[in-house]
Amino acid sequence: MLILLLLPAFLMLVASQFNVRRFKRILAFISFTMLVPIVELFMLPKPYHIWGDYLVADDLGMYVLLVSSIVGIGVTLSMLTLNMHVTISGKDYRRFYRFFALFWIGLTISILANNMGIYWIGLETATLSTVYMIKTNHTKAAHKEAWNYMIVGAIGVSLVLFGIIMMYASAKPILGEDAMDFSRLLSHAHEIPSPFLFEIGFAITSIGMFVKMGFFPLTLWLANIERAAYYPVAALFSGILESAVIVGFFRFSDIARVISSEHLFVFIFSYSLLTIFIIAFLIYRAKDFIRLFSLSGIEHMALIVLFWVSGGTFAALLHFGAHAFLKPALFLSTGVLESRGKYKIAGALKGYSGVRGKTFYFLTTLFLLGIISLPPSPMFFSEIYGFGAMIEVAKKSHYLLPMILAILVLLLLLSIIFYKFVLIYQSMKYEGSESKKVVYTTEVLAFLIFAFSLGFLLTPWAFDYLKGIAACG
Repeated sequence: MLILLLLPAFLMLVASQFNVRRFKRILAFISFTMLVPIVELFMLPKPYHIWGDYLVADDLGMYVLLVSSIVGIGVTLSMLTLNMHVTISGKDYRRFYRFFALFWIGLTISILANNMGIYWIGLETATLSTVYMIKTNHTKAAHKEAWNYMIVGAIGVSLVLFGIIMMYASAKPILGEDAMDFSRLLSHAHEIPSPFLFEIGFAITSIGMFVKMGFFPLTLWLANIERAAYYPVAALFSGILESAVIVGFFRFSDIARVISSEHLFVFIFSYSLLTIFIIAFLIYRAKDFIRLFSLSGIEHMALIVLFWVSGGTFAALLHFGAHAFLKPALFLSTGVLESRGKYKIAGALKGYSGVRGKTFYFLTTLFLLGIISLPPSPMFFSEIYGFGAMIEVAKKSHYLLPMILAILVLLLLLSIIFYKFVLIYQSMKYEGSESKKVVYTTEVLAFLIFAFSLGFLLTPWAFDYLKGIAACG
């Protein structure tokens, strides 16, 4: 099964070495084959041991991997017409797919890892490969941001590694070398002789993960990188790379909750609220699409981790899936909206004709309204469930009034973001001059895939599946 999971990436790696005339279509087709072993593994009983106790497929991991594969397919479809919107050579196309293959291998390993060390290796592989995908855009800004990302990414993964070492050391007296296993740590968390050491390690690891997701205090580096890179690379950052980070946070925080749920909640809530406070005002001052979407992604990741530690597992998973489909779709839409790099917000939703143009206009409008949680967006439901979970946590403690006040502050910050998105949408639709914009079939197909996936998240089957993961957690 491990060979089948990684085979599409290896095929993509080999195919990207050849300068064939139709290599773009071949590489895009190979990306579709990623879905086949994932769907097969998705249907098998869980947990399924892919490689001993080191790589284990559970319901959480398979959900994240399935969502990531759908996003990957949408991104590769948009790559077929990238040269219609920006200047890119065939060599850079192949370079993108070459490192996308390495990225997918690292992502798969990190999501399925049941070992903290193997998780870190997968995360590091995914991080390093994205540096070279940024550099496919041959501009000074892209090369500068690629180096910045390498530095920030190194800081993030170093903090993660240091925290892992401390968590391993805290449980080694009772578990020995098995103290690296997520499942064993979770089942013996209440027996850890040095809970304080584990909590310090978890805090350091969490900060490393938050750095990689653009949380406080390093909030602008992600927006700068996604602005400098080609928009499909930005879509990968927002929709897939954060999957590897967030699944690790889910697993680490589950263990930390057993040790002290109160310490976990206070730490994550304070960090997330501070991050959203800063992001809300940065979004209010955003001047172009990429920065707007990038900063919004940080806000949603902060909500996901907040819902998760509040016990709103279902809300966090639903919000994660909706964000993973909505945000890459919006990033990919910038290829058309910005009209060959001229990122003018006013009038961006004008000038579309024909079936493809009208479909693009309708779906982009749907995605823009969905990302601010207007119904029937899945985010509307996830936020209701998530804030409800936070109230439930407060009811079980002595902090009900402070929690209600904190939620009101959080809702006020989200209202600022809501206002900015509505303002931009109105400017896109009603202001500025109209210019003709061309939309291609593969781009519309990618958007339809995202729209169908979002709709499927609202089905009873999807709700039951996510609730099943929450119950197991």
